[in-house]
Amino acid sequence: MPDRPTEHESLAGAARRPYWTDPDLRPAPAPGEPLRGDVHTDLAVVGGGFTGLWAALHAADADPGRRVVVLEGGPLGFGASGRNGGFVSPSLTHGLAQGVGCWPDEVETLERMGAENFAGLQADVARLGIDCDLHVPGELTLALDEHQVGTLREGYQLHRQHGADVTWLDARAARERVDSPRYRAGMLDPTVGLVDPARLLWGLAAAVRERSVEVLERSPVRAMERDGSGMRLRGDEGSVRAEQVVLATGAYPALLRRVGAWVIPVYDHVLMTEPLSGEQLASLRWHGREGLTDAGNQFHYYRLTADDRILFGGYDASYHYGGRIDAELEQGASHDLLARHLLEIFPQLEGVRISHRWAGVIDTTSRFTPIFGTSHGGRVAYAMGYTGLGVASTRFGAAVALDLLAGAETERTGLSMVRDKPVPFPPEPLRYAAVQATRAAMAREDRTGRRGPLLRALDVAGVGFDS
Repeated sequence: MPDRPTEHESLAGAARRPYWTDPDLRPAPAPGEPLRGDVHTDLAVVGGGFTGLWAALHAADADPGRRVVVLEGGPLGFGASGRNGGFVSPSLTHGLAQGVGCWPDEVETLERMGAENFAGLQADVARLGIDCDLHVPGELTLALDEHQVGTLREGYQLHRQHGADVTWLDARAARERVDSPRYRAGMLDPTVGLVDPARLLWGLAAAVRERSVEVLERSPVRAMERDGSGMRLRGDEGSVRAEQVVLATGAYPALLRRVGAWVIPVYDHVLMTEPLSGEQLASLRWHGREGLTDAGNQFHYYRLTADDRILFGGYDASYHYGGRIDAELEQGASHDLLARHLLEIFPQLEGVRISHRWAGVIDTTSRFTPIFGTSHGGRVAYAMGYTGLGVASTRFGAAVALDLLAGAETERTGLSMVRDKPVPFPPEPLRYAAVQATRAAMAREDRTGRRGPLLRALDVAGVGFDS
């Protein structure tokens, strides 16, 4: 039998769990009780991630007398809200280019609303006293190959045309900000922030509990059905009868079969290094501590943490046949690939150790932006499909879901992005084949700089596949 490939030496001994929620380094708050018996409430929120907690917070603030219950299938932070890179983008449209491509007549409104939502998030964090290292150093998008320079220049020009205060960096200027031999050019967007996502989540949970919201952890909902004028949510050891329901389940099954046509789970992999020494940190010249990303289709995202580790993730997004979600899929060759890429970008870090390796599922739609809607005569509203840019936009999505439950005609609910659905994914086995073909076409463009016929056709339809 052939020998198994040897993993990169930097991975030896790495903890196979998310750094943000590692109980040995970062103890979580005491967990909430699970659902037991029958509970009655005005509003039930299924999913205790960012969307669900923002919905609970704003519902409780708008009507302090309203009874609200949050049902989380695992411990808080188990899903994407505790596994992401902590990039906080104001964009509601997965970037300006996607917004222009999908909603050219509304893009200025969407950009304004995204900025307002981001400012609201910052204000909420300050008002609630959440200690989550939220800061706004900006984001550098970097061309790693010569053929990416032209693509990045087009993105820079598009941002300038729409009034964005972005800065162009040639190769020398890019390397002066962060020292890598791979950088050919860069664009600095000063509006993007960084956060400790687990501490933001835990802070939101504490805030809703202070408002008498019941947050029930390790309480998966197995079924949802009508119950008189409301809904019944059935769990393993009890049920919740609610007048209204917000579904905020992200990549996990949404209790509505229709959602599966638009949202698929895609695995994203992440590494965290050990804390860098002063010498290692100085060798990077990363003095602005910006968030970093690549200009390719399959891109990395990376950043420094408060304790001087590098989080390095992305690139090799994976969809598994049938939308399979399984803990067995969280470890594998993608981590080895990331470890090698990290040292290609920063060869001066040769010898750095990886302390944590993990993966999580991203809720992805064909247009990269969330879907919204209602069911059961308006008793249920849903918001999901953030495609990796949900740390800030989940707050907006939660507001949309609450507007929909209220039957309110607001600027948010009037958006085409809210009213219209993206192109659905085909059923299996065509779904798996289509995703794999698109990924292969994107990887081919990254290698050659040429956008093939499949990607050009998908551009016309506002469809794609992104890591």
